[in-house]
Amino acid sequence: MTQTLGSFQAQDINGADVDLASYDGKVVLVVNTASQCGMTPQYAGLQRLYDEHAGDGLVVLGFPCDQFGGQEPGTEQEIAAFCESSYGVTFPMFAKLEVNGDGTHPLFAWLKSEQAGPKGADIDWNFTKFLLDREGRVVARYGPTTTPEEITPDVEKQLAD
Repeated sequence: MTQTLGSFQAQDINGADVDLASYDGKVVLVVNTASQCGMTPQYAGLQRLYDEHAGDGLVVLGFPCDQFGGQEPGTEQEIAAFCESSYGVTFPMFAKLEVNGDGTHPLFAWLKSEQAGPKGADIDWNFTKFLLDREGRVVARYGPTTTPEEITPDVEKQLAD
């Protein structure tokens, strides 16, 4: 059986298990995030994208990760409070996880196997983004410096399909 986003589960930022099949039928943008990174202001663009297109079927999923320069040192509660107070984040956020190495979360192992980046499969840094179609398949991968604004046309194309 071919894997899709719906094949996986993850723990949300409040500790509840989430069956990612609950996002079937949505266009999904998966992002590994960090609160103390030079790219942290991308939260604002991600939230704007979500605000503008949630009604069309877009969901942004944020997955905090502390594997790059220790830039996500806080607890889940601290991360949630920071995202809400600093950027007004309302899209789903998940518990901290690993995106590379022996402890890689199965979701990120699959995402990387579906779409390699410029340096191979491993995630380069915080704010790497994966765009998935309504069937839960990876259609694109974007590097950390690619802003939410730059990928908006690709998101809108998936929403229109």
